[in-house]
Amino acid sequence: MHTKSMRHLLSGASVFAAAFLTAAPAFATSTGITGQSGKDGVMCSTCHKGGVMPTVTFEGPAELAPGATGQYSFVIRGGAATTGGVGIAVDDAAAGLQAGAGLKKLGSELTHTAPQPFTGTELRFSFTLVAPAKDSTLTLFGAGNSSNGDQTSEGDRAAATTLQVKVGNGTPPVEEPPPEEEDKDEGGGCTAASGAPLWALGLTGLSLVLRRRRNG
Repeated sequence: MHTKSMRHLLSGASVFAAAFLTAAPAFATSTGITGQSGKDGVMCSTCHKGGVMPTVTFEGPAELAPGATGQYSFVIRGGAATTGGVGIAVDDAAAGLQAGAGLKKLGSELTHTAPQPFTGTELRFSFTLVAPAKDSTLTLFGAGNSSNGDQTSEGDRAAATTLQVKVGNGTPPVEEPPPEEEDKDEGGGCTAASGAPLWALGLTGLSLVLRRRRNG
């Protein structure tokens, strides 16, 4: 191969590599990522920024019977509103999340399979929550990203929300230990070492004095 052709080939490879590295961050999470639901204080706004803030909400029952399955939706409204993604988690390992259309399960969390298109100014992700078999109170965490669809992280914005779900009677209240009882004087007052009341000892002493005077 001629030196000139080799130079052209290397130059083209360098341009391709640079373009790939530039695009990599944008595509790295296009098929979903965990740990961005807000449950651990992190969400997709760490990377996606500059756009208009959307609103996000959970829709679904706030109470479930132990072991029951509830139908829920995570809804993103507003923002750039071209495509969007989501991260959903629950704070109880005994609860289960099941993915609906456009979602998949990664570990114990749900995330998008690919950026999903908005319908008008709204994007819905449906999923199910399987409640634990015992009374508890769950918290659902969700973060949704509203993007402009240009395959970069600029001009997008994410928001997060939570929903508490009461299972059965909810989490039992923490029982406070009973207060320690103070020692009580069963004798009704201070007592001498012999256990006799002080007034009785006083009478005894007075009788002894009077007896000595009579004898004197």
